[in-house]
Amino acid sequence: MGNPTKSISKRTQRDYTIAFKLAVVEQVEKGELTYKQAQAKYGIQGRSTVLVWLRKHGRQDWYRPRLTLMTISNPTPEQQIKELERKLEDEKVRNLVLNEMIDYIDTTQGTQLRKKLVDMGLGKLQSQAQISLSQLCRVMGISRQSVYQAESRYQGRAAALMPVLRLVQEIRRFMPRLGTRKLYYLLKPKLEAAGIKLGRDGLFDYLRNHNLLVKKPRNYHKTTDSKHWMKKHPNLLKELVVSRPEQVFVSDITYVETDAGVHYLSLVTDAYSRKIMGHDVSQSMTAADIGRALKQATTGRLSQDPLIHHSDRGSQYCSQAYQTQLASSSITPSMTDGYDCYQNALAERINGILKHEFLLTKCKTGEELKRAVRQSIAIYNEYRPHLSLGMKTPNEVHKKASCKVQLA
Repeated sequence: MGNPTKSISKRTQRDYTIAFKLAVVEQVEKGELTYKQAQAKYGIQGRSTVLVWLRKHGRQDWYRPRLTLMTISNPTPEQQIKELERKLEDEKVRNLVLNEMIDYIDTTQGTQLRKKLVDMGLGKLQSQAQISLSQLCRVMGISRQSVYQAESRYQGRAAALMPVLRLVQEIRRFMPRLGTRKLYYLLKPKLEAAGIKLGRDGLFDYLRNHNLLVKKPRNYHKTTDSKHWMKKHPNLLKELVVSRPEQVFVSDITYVETDAGVHYLSLVTDAYSRKIMGHDVSQSMTAADIGRALKQATTGRLSQDPLIHHSDRGSQYCSQAYQTQLASSSITPSMTDGYDCYQNALAERINGILKHEFLLTKCKTGEELKRAVRQSIAIYNEYRPHLSLGMKTPNEVHKKASCKVQLA
C-alpha cells in the first residue's frame, strides 16, 4: 500500500469548499488569525491562497494587505505585542540615527546643537511632553548637572542684560520702529560703557524673546495721476551718479489718515544725504500745497550749485505753477519715464520711513498731524542712522559734505 500523503500532497482550489473558505475569511477579518496563521493552522497550501480568498470573499480591502493588517479592528494580543515591539525597535533606530546626525553636524559644522539644547533648559520639552528631566537627559546623552549649570548661566545672563531693555525703550520712545541694525549701532557705545557683551545677532535674539522686533505694515493708496495732457520732462538720473549734497532733490507725496480724514504729506529730500529738506501737510494735493514743501527746501539750501528736481509724472509736478517755481529757483526738472515706482525709489523709501517708523498713531486733527510730522522729521534728520550713509545721520552727512564742497 502506497503512502496516502503523496496522493494528496498537491491541492487545488477545488479541494476547499466555499463554506470552509468563508469561515477562514471570517476568522482572519475578525482578527483571530492572520492569513499566514490561518494557512499554517489548516494546512492550506500555497503562499497566498488565503489572501486570494480574502480578496474574493472578504468584506475589507485586501488589495493592500500590509495596510489592512495594520488597521484591523480587533487585533489579537500577540499581534498587539508584535506591533509594539516593532514600534519600539523603530524608535530605537530613530533615536540612534538622530543622535548620530546631531553628533555629525556638531563635529563637521561646529554648530553645538546638543549644547544649545541644554542651554534651552529643556523646560519647554518637559512641560509639553510631561517627561522627567532624568529621562530627557538619558535619551539625549547629557547629564543633569549640565542642565542645572545651563539654567544658572541663563539666569545670570538674563540679569546682566536687564539694562538693555531700558536702553532699548529709551531709544524706541523717540523712534518706536527703528530697525535692529540701526538700534544696535546706537546702543553699542552704551553697552560697552556698561560692560555688557552683546553682539548684533544677540540683540536680535534678545528683542525676539521680548517680542520687540518690528514688522513693517503694508498698505497702498494711489497719489499719482500721470495720465494727463501736461508736459512730462525726461529722466535725468538714468546715467547720473550723485556725488554731493544739493545735487538732486527727490519729491513725492504720500497719504496719512487722521480722525478728520485723509491728509497728504509732500516731501522734498536731498538724494545724497537723505535729509528731508522740505515738507508740507494738507488735505489736498494741489500744486500750491506741494509748492510750499519745495519753497522750504530751497530756503534751507547751503549752496547755490546746479540742482535737479526729480519726481514722478504726477499732474501736480507737471503743472505750470510748479514748473514756474522750479525755474525761478534755477532748478532743472526730471521725471520718471513711466509707471515704474523704482525710478523714484528713494523718495518712496523716505515716505515709508516716516509713515512706518514714526507716524504710527492716528492723529485726531490736521494740526496735531502737522506737529507730529515736524517732530518726526527733526528726529529723522538729526538722530536716525542710515545704513546707506555708513550709519551716520542725514544732518551729519549733509553738513559735512556741504562744508567740503564750499572749501573746495
